[in-house]
Amino acid sequence: MKKFLQSEWMSRLIDALLPVFATLAALIIGAVMLLFLGVNPIVAYKALWDGAFGSGNAFAETLVKATPLLLVGLGICISFRGDVINIGGEGQMIIGGILATWIGLTFTGLPGWLAITLALLAGFLGGAIWGGIPGYLKAYFNVNEILSTVMMNAIAVQIMNFMMRGPMLDPIQAAKASKIPQTARLIEAFRLARWSPTRLHLGVLIAVILAILVYILLWRTTLGYRIRAVGMNPLASRYAGIKVPRYIVMSLLLSGAFAGLAGAIQVYGVNYRMITDGSASGFTGNAGFNGIVAALFGQLHPLWSIPASILFGALLVGANQMQRVVQVPSALITALNGLVVVFVVSSEFLRRRRQRQRLAHAKMDDAPPDKTSQPAEASA
Repeated sequence: MKKFLQSEWMSRLIDALLPVFATLAALIIGAVMLLFLGVNPIVAYKALWDGAFGSGNAFAETLVKATPLLLVGLGICISFRGDVINIGGEGQMIIGGILATWIGLTFTGLPGWLAITLALLAGFLGGAIWGGIPGYLKAYFNVNEILSTVMMNAIAVQIMNFMMRGPMLDPIQAAKASKIPQTARLIEAFRLARWSPTRLHLGVLIAVILAILVYILLWRTTLGYRIRAVGMNPLASRYAGIKVPRYIVMSLLLSGAFAGLAGAIQVYGVNYRMITDGSASGFTGNAGFNGIVAALFGQLHPLWSIPASILFGALLVGANQMQRVVQVPSALITALNGLVVVFVVSSEFLRRRRQRQRLAHAKMDDAPPDKTSQPAEASA
């Protein structure tokens, strides 16, 4: 029994470290690529480390970059626990950012704390609506949520481009006929508090608090239990009286809500305006996709998603510093980030496969012995 428990503990430890091994493997392949470019990998990775953690300001930038990843990742933890896949974080961030910006530009006479609160709630609600639509289609019409969330991303981008070049275009830009797709800047009272002289803002603390609340939601409330039950076995959940379609919608609705909040915080904590280059990443910085990887790295656990988001924020910030120091092409940075994504996602599939194998072995160990052999043993 003791030997079994030790092997079980070791197996679970390996599962927990799989994302770390995956990241190291991606960095090793990245080192080989750097050698082919004639760059010393040690120097390059030292620059990456210094860019992410080398100073107080560098660490602050890492936390700023990690904030939208964590918020999107929290939504992913909820949706994946409900066995639905949300690929629509980019669009949900955009819709949340647009609604939050509209609040700040329209109600300029409100006190700062009230305007910020309303804006964050608007971003949360906007993302919830944008995530709830694919959830409703999945629950009641069996529409594949991967396809619907991706298409909702495309719709959100077109809405953003229309708003940034028309109804919400900065009046100063319109007067100059420059047509830069951005809104007017928020007034100073509507900006999230910062820790000077860095760009670290209050949104970081909000994201960490929400990670704790999402953990409580998933593992300490009836709602979270039902979401996880539906994710593990919808047929058994339906038999137990749980309204499965309702919790499928709820999973994607909450997932979209956190992504929408990430968009609102990006406006009120970093940019102070809605701005884009015509693509989703021009506003989101690909946080809608990178947040998925951060959540997978954190084993789809809200609390583990905190260090996972910081790690990926460090990779994004440090990679820019590495590019400047060793003068590698920007395509290499994109390839390096892509390698980390591919390896981490692959490690998640490997982890689930190992879990299924452990469950199968446990069932075999608990199975009663074959009684057909007893008569032969007795006659012997």
